[in-house]
Amino acid sequence: MQPTGVLSRWLRSLNAVRRGMLNRLWLAEARARGLELGSGVIFTGRPYLKRFTNSRICLGDRVCLNSTLRSNPLGCSRPVSLVTTRSGAEIVLGPGVGLSSAAICAAKRVEIGTGTFVGADAMIFDNDFHSPLGEWHWGEAAPDNPKPVIIGRGVFIGARAIILKGVRIGERAIVGAGAVVSREVPAGHVAVGNPAQVLSPKNAPRASTEH
Repeated sequence: MQPTGVLSRWLRSLNAVRRGMLNRLWLAEARARGLELGSGVIFTGRPYLKRFTNSRICLGDRVCLNSTLRSNPLGCSRPVSLVTTRSGAEIVLGPGVGLSSAAICAAKRVEIGTGTFVGADAMIFDNDFHSPLGEWHWGEAAPDNPKPVIIGRGVFIGARAIILKGVRIGERAIVGAGAVVSREVPAGHVAVGNPAQVLSPKNAPRASTEH
């Protein structure tokens, strides 16, 4: 049986109150972890936040992190995660940036410009995480391993895309769903495929904008 109009409105109001209370709770936790938060930041669900000593995670005004199943049309399979792994590392999200179940890991710097959207389950990292150690083992990444990732304003990054270390993406560029980007994407261009090919806007397929 479907709820009546009055009951439906009451349930929506109740859910809005609940979401607001949880948002305040997750924001308070983020501040306690040392994150820098602008005004109007929204956490839909609890993100995974891990800030290394003497590193920075900075969220500009109106940043939105979607970490719950219903907060994105494709569903969110995991919480948004923002992780710094070394002293001096920085994650900087500009005003109006939106992330849905995305993972960002910085050993040096990941910067995302104003109004950029990052689709469901995308990953962005500025390092290779591990380097060979001895004959068969793996150790921590070498000190010169990280290379900053800089993403411009108004970029769209599709679902399950991967942005690798050292990549720069220009303003209003588009990264297609599932693309693996290892080189620069100029402003206004489109990156699609694995490994990603960079296309001018007039040659870009419509499917590259799916999220």
